[in-house]
Amino acid sequence: MGKIVLAAKCTHVPTMIMSEQEGRLKGCRQAAIDGHHEIGRRARDAGADTFVVLDTHWLVNAAYHINANHRFEGLFTSHEFPQFIKDLPYAYEGNGALGDLMAETAREMGVYTLSHQVGSLDLEYGTLVPMRYMNPEGDLKVVSVAAMCTVHSLEQSRRLGAAIAKAIAASDSNVALIASGSLSHRIWPNDIYEANNGTFTISSKFNEVVDRRVLEMWEGGEIGLFLDMLPDYAKYCDGEGDMHDTVMLFGALGWDRYTGRGEVVTPYFPSSGTGQTNVVFSVD
Repeated sequence: MGKIVLAAKCTHVPTMIMSEQEGRLKGCRQAAIDGHHEIGRRARDAGADTFVVLDTHWLVNAAYHINANHRFEGLFTSHEFPQFIKDLPYAYEGNGALGDLMAETAREMGVYTLSHQVGSLDLEYGTLVPMRYMNPEGDLKVVSVAAMCTVHSLEQSRRLGAAIAKAIAASDSNVALIASGSLSHRIWPNDIYEANNGTFTISSKFNEVVDRRVLEMWEGGEIGLFLDMLPDYAKYCDGEGDMHDTVMLFGALGWDRYTGRGEVVTPYFPSSGTGQTNVVFSVD
């Protein structure tokens, strides 16, 4: 039997890539990179053989979708931020059997989900950025799940998360489950971005206050209270991808039956108006 051996909510800001390079942003996201390295280390120590990434940069309209290619390899340039991420090399083995099983299990549970093995279906940077630092040697397999869901209910995403957990338990895979997305996600408007030093500031003090309270809830184990407020949090604080990644994550952890806590491994930081962090959730 397989199991979820690590669960985390993680940033994927493109300035992490810029942080590696010479220039004014060099070193600016080292704390976030270090957090990803720590999560990767913990995943290996826990016996993970596969990362399943819930990617809020993979936008889908009809159905839920899983990229279950047997291998991923290529160069990635972001359509959104080509000045930040360009010609990024990647090479990972996939876990097609697990991706197929997740989709099959979800359909059995009433959530229409498709698994794909299509060579030209590449990965989005919500998967590639975490994998660059968590899985730098490419020694763990990768499955990517679309989590920018435009016509999907949060309840369906909760059920998909439960199906993912059920499929993992029925597999022979030990999984590090990564919800890849920000907390609040109101990016600075273009015309005032530079005037507000947008790369390093939050666009809404309200969003920051709520973000910080959410982290307190996670650290304090106030999961029920958080889940009660999650729909409003996603709506009023512009949660990335409507926070379907977070809903899937907690669905996989048991939703309101989950009694664990979050551990902040990268302190909260603003980026381009948004709220970011890396948090690991305890799993039994």
